[in-house]
Amino acid sequence: MEFFKKPHFKFMKFKYLAFSFSAVLILIGILNITLGKGLNYGIDFAGGTLIRLIFKEQISVSRIRQELSDKGLGASRIQEVGKTEREYIIRTLQEVEGAQLDELEAHEIMGKRVIEALQGEKEKSLLDQGKRDINSIDEEELTLILESSFPEEGQHVAQKILSYRTDKGIIQDYEQLERAAGISPEITSFLKEKTFLGDLAILSKETVGPQVGHDLRRKATQATIWALIGMLIYIGIRFRFAYGVSAILTLAHDVLVTLGIFSLTNREINLPVIAAILTIVGYSLNDTIVVFDRVRDNLKILRKQEFQDILDTSINQTLSRTVITSGTTFLTVFALFLFGGEVINDFAFTMMIGVIFGTYSSIYQSCPILYYWNKIFKPKKGLRK
Repeated sequence: MEFFKKPHFKFMKFKYLAFSFSAVLILIGILNITLGKGLNYGIDFAGGTLIRLIFKEQISVSRIRQELSDKGLGASRIQEVGKTEREYIIRTLQEVEGAQLDELEAHEIMGKRVIEALQGEKEKSLLDQGKRDINSIDEEELTLILESSFPEEGQHVAQKILSYRTDKGIIQDYEQLERAAGISPEITSFLKEKTFLGDLAILSKETVGPQVGHDLRRKATQATIWALIGMLIYIGIRFRFAYGVSAILTLAHDVLVTLGIFSLTNREINLPVIAAILTIVGYSLNDTIVVFDRVRDNLKILRKQEFQDILDTSINQTLSRTVITSGTTFLTVFALFLFGGEVINDFAFTMMIGVIFGTYSSIYQSCPILYYWNKIFKPKKGLRK
């Protein structure tokens, strides 16, 4: 299948424009990282406590921020999940002052403070009376409550209730348990006496110490650098050193553009994003090697042509393959971005950037860099083997 029938585009004609565009984009990103917002490191790298919770009723970000500020937690980051105004991710990096605790214990305390700050006075009063919140209670504690009056079926009922809560996120009323979870009216009446339905439920909670986050950030950087060095060695052996330098500069371009866009959009950088960046490096390199392989062949076949024309010819000969491969890959990651959910959204967003700029750089960065290397250093036999 050929997307283009014998194309003759003059790609190298626009090399100055391409260099200028990339330079401006990278410069804006670097300035924003160093002097502006910087990079928004996720809990994997910055450490802290991340809590994902859901509310019974709609609540605005501004109200959540105000309630946290009233309790001295104003620096917490709040992210809405979806458009329901009910589900949020809250990350806090504050440390417990004056307490001789290890990092994990300190962040666990901060997580509890966030929940307490968002609980209403009515909920706190019921907790003081000894009642338990069925929207936050764990299976073991719920089983103990139920077995006090229903010893034979307490554990089974607790499992059904927790399974239903996990599926729905939060239990709105006790009648739901009767209709949807199949809980008997007798057990429901008993639960009304011993428990209450809180206005929020914790969907997940993660805690990472700052030192762990620092180590992960360092190792992620090392992984990226070693990947680039390994590729430089491989391409230097497989082709020539000039090809290796061109490929590595192209990959560095893709990584810097990706980080710049993440900084400008204030998206969170976490371990899945680092995995996506390493995937981008491999993807972009693969496309670049296809072009370089054709360049090397054409240097032998088209000996009388100018080097710039050989580069244009090589890009045109591989253009259909590049467009088809990039197009199908982009459609896949775009589907993940739209329908993959919040967990994989940042990964898919990174991959979309990588596919777009990896395809662009394999044409408008790698070949122009190779052209200028040949022009500046002027090897005796050029780049012909």
